[in-house]
Amino acid sequence: MKLHLIFIGNKFVYNRSLKEYVLRKIEQKVHFIDSITYFKESDNSLFLYLEEELNSDDKIIIVTTKKHFSTVGKLICTVTSDNQILKENMLIPQKTSLFEQGSYLLEYKNSFTNVLQIDEEQKMPEVLMQSHTSNATLHVFDEVKETLSAILNPIAQTYEVHINVTKEIEGWLRVDISSNKYGDISKFIESAKQLLPKNLIAASNVVAYIIERLSSANKRVSFAESCTGGLLSYYFTKNNGASTILDGALVTYSNSLKENWLAVSHEVIEKEGAVSAEVVKEMSEGVLNVSDADYALSISGIAGDGGGTELKPVGTVFIGVRSKTQHKEVHLHLQGDRNYVQHQSALHAIKMLILIDKEMFF
Repeated sequence: MKLHLIFIGNKFVYNRSLKEYVLRKIEQKVHFIDSITYFKESDNSLFLYLEEELNSDDKIIIVTTKKHFSTVGKLICTVTSDNQILKENMLIPQKTSLFEQGSYLLEYKNSFTNVLQIDEEQKMPEVLMQSHTSNATLHVFDEVKETLSAILNPIAQTYEVHINVTKEIEGWLRVDISSNKYGDISKFIESAKQLLPKNLIAASNVVAYIIERLSSANKRVSFAESCTGGLLSYYFTKNNGASTILDGALVTYSNSLKENWLAVSHEVIEKEGAVSAEVVKEMSEGVLNVSDADYALSISGIAGDGGGTELKPVGTVFIGVRSKTQHKEVHLHLQGDRNYVQHQSALHAIKMLILIDKEMFF
């Protein structure tokens, strides 16, 4: 059965933070959404669309506002020849099989429909839709996609699981695993780890995994960011437990702050430019000295959409990583708009942190 998510209400079209919050909570419960459809208020095509969905063999999650919650219930009752009743101060279809405050689940023919209501600054109600498929995620580093598929496909067949390999960035592959009744995901992961002991992380959230590993080892990390403007820090601080491993970050956008806060040499900036391997090397050294962390990451680049030159076009990014014993700098040529370049830069930095100490992270 496919899962369709339907947003009803203008705020889900325009309020991005609310919409992303709802998506996060739903994906935690159902893992994968096959399609997402948006309806603005007073859209006359909604009834026919709901009628078609309710008569399908699919799962449907409808997210709407308090204002439209009972109206959606009326439309559902019209399609299903039902009536609304009052339960928990909610008007819901009488044939509802399960309900909690702000959420109800309805089975009709071969479809299942979960209707939820949420408005701004409110807690997401419980998602009652259940997933009957087991899922897991692996992250594999320093492997070619075709080679990885050739390694994992025979194991997937042995343990009756399905895998999908996608590329996050160069040198970082994501493997999504799913199985139905007879598949054995845990044995698949165990076999994959044996074949890729220094390349594979079995976790859906890589940053949460890094936090757990560093916290267990009582290690800490700090950042020095320029073109990413704190995005790398956000990748960590949006996860629980970040305070146990993150000393902090310095966003040194200007050259003067690179010099004054991180002790980057004025002569190096003048000679090599702020976007250079030499500067990110000194940035990582500076933030490590300031914080006395165990690891440091530094980023400087030209995210765009302007500011590029012939020698250093838009998308030119340098990243440095440093531990107590070694350091490495890379020069990247990234494509995309400003935001995509920033996100790619942060992901490359995360990958470099993992690879500088394989004993720690694998």
